[in-house]
Amino acid sequence: MVSVLRVIACGSVDDGKSTLIGRLLAKTGGATDDELDYATRTRRGGSTIPAGEVDYSLLTDGLEAEHEQGITIDVAYRFLDLPSGRRVIIADAPGHEQYTRNMAVAASTADLAVLLIDATKGVREQTHRHLAICALMGVRAVIAVVNKLDGVGYDRAVFDKLANEVQEAASGLDVAASVIPASALSGDNVVEPSPNLPWYDGPTLLDALANWQPTGELDRAEDYRLPVQYVIRADDFRGFAGTVVGSSVRPGDAVAVAGSSVTSKIDRVLGPGGVELDRADPGTPVTLTLSHDVDVRRGDLLTTPETLGNGLAPATACSATLVWTAEEPLRHGRSYLLLAGSRTVPAVVTSVRGRLEVLSGKQLAARTLGLNDIGTVELTTDTPICLDSYQACRDTGSFLLVDRVTKETVAAGMVRYALRRGRNIVPHAYTVDRETRQQLKGQRAKVLWLTGLPGAGKSTIADALERKLHAMGLHTYVLDGDNVRSGLNKDLGFTPEARAENVRRVAEVSRILLDAGLIVIVALVSPFRTDRAVAKGLFQPGDFAEVWVNTPADVCASRDPKGLYAKAKAGTLPNMTGMGQAYEPPEHPDLVVDGAGSLDDVTDELCTLVGGV
Repeated sequence: MVSVLRVIACGSVDDGKSTLIGRLLAKTGGATDDELDYATRTRRGGSTIPAGEVDYSLLTDGLEAEHEQGITIDVAYRFLDLPSGRRVIIADAPGHEQYTRNMAVAASTADLAVLLIDATKGVREQTHRHLAICALMGVRAVIAVVNKLDGVGYDRAVFDKLANEVQEAASGLDVAASVIPASALSGDNVVEPSPNLPWYDGPTLLDALANWQPTGELDRAEDYRLPVQYVIRADDFRGFAGTVVGSSVRPGDAVAVAGSSVTSKIDRVLGPGGVELDRADPGTPVTLTLSHDVDVRRGDLLTTPETLGNGLAPATACSATLVWTAEEPLRHGRSYLLLAGSRTVPAVVTSVRGRLEVLSGKQLAARTLGLNDIGTVELTTDTPICLDSYQACRDTGSFLLVDRVTKETVAAGMVRYALRRGRNIVPHAYTVDRETRQQLKGQRAKVLWLTGLPGAGKSTIADALERKLHAMGLHTYVLDGDNVRSGLNKDLGFTPEARAENVRRVAEVSRILLDAGLIVIVALVSPFRTDRAVAKGLFQPGDFAEVWVNTPADVCASRDPKGLYAKAKAGTLPNMTGMGQAYEPPEHPDLVVDGAGSLDDVTDELCTLVGGV
């Protein structure tokens, strides 16, 4: 029997999760006397529970805002000990669609889901969404509780209908679902069988939890993995610290570093406090010492040579499932930070292969993902990273995507499989490099990135600057927004995601031209700070200068050299920057120039910026 059972309780808003969990806690000794006294004396606004009785829902609410609103916002973790001796950790997940991200996090460590369905409202879209997220997060068993049966007179026909619906939906997601009728508020079939349900002879929820057994290993790899969190060095000591995942590790086990052909054996396994262990099970924090020195760094993955021989190897591309958790939609070409264990690497979503339609379980065509969408994508990383498939190992097959500017977590990801094309790319180091090209040209290469509103004068300034630098005998090249869009980027539109890809491509070309030893002048609206920050992140410090051509909007509109402002005003150009779409001025530009001022003064300032590098 599994000694510790991790359960996620989920369902739509007001399905009764908190009341159900609270009753379980109270009846199994999982709530203190103080908590019970508080739940007896306190009442939410609009509560119908008589004075002097326990409001069980109050036993799980962790935030003051939850008490005020009567909903669960954060994930509340509670613990209870069943009569069988089994320890249960219950995560009360939020039911509102807005907090789906919280639910996804809670499901990522769960063995079993308890899914509530309000008998008076039936199976809803959020029910399907929670089922889909549980399936994606590796939760393969669900106990569906049809709650509030007292509200429909304990009608068996209602229960049978809802049971069939939820089992059909679960079956389509390859999830095993058992269904229990109950009323959390009245206590029917939660802890003890109810006389109000004479037609039901199955287990109560408490019995189902006490007797539940996994049908197989819970997404546990056959071989151990140790993502290295720290390398510990001292006199005559070198150890590698991390938490064991997959399966158990013992002294004498063979070990290899992912991405390396060097192997060794585990000499010692040290647990918390430096205690020698004969075996460390998954979830145990350990420090491993090896029989001989091997080059291991923070972020490396230690496992068996057999595991690496069976295909686990660093790659720069993979197919993954994303649960998108940000208000701003996914943008192709935008670089995010991928966090996997102790590794953080830049990553770009190169394509969206489909979006899961939670009601039908089908994959629909999609170009982007919005808040709470679940989709299949392909992404690439700047450097090779070792990731399992999520099905093989949850801990080393999952990751987060983080916005590089706001640091907001935008998605939770589960790896489906590595893309082999990412393993076969090895950059070639040529003898003639950037330094030799710069010496030949007698200059220091640099990228000047001019950003500003349409009509700000970026192209005019770039042209004048290039003429001045050319007269000085310097080698330059201008990448102008319209010129690039007439060729390299002619396939891109002006949506936020298309603009992100436009900036990405221009930045990559700029990097190539920089390597050629050229002074590169980019004249590009590039309206979004995040995209510009990603572009700057491709370059070493000192190689990239962000220049804000700060021209008043009314001056830009009065110039209107391309007639864009007139079209936007007439409603025929909806994605016009500064009108239909926002322009985000640089917060910390390397230089601010006045686009309405003297052209000679502006080019002099820019020449100083070039010469000062």
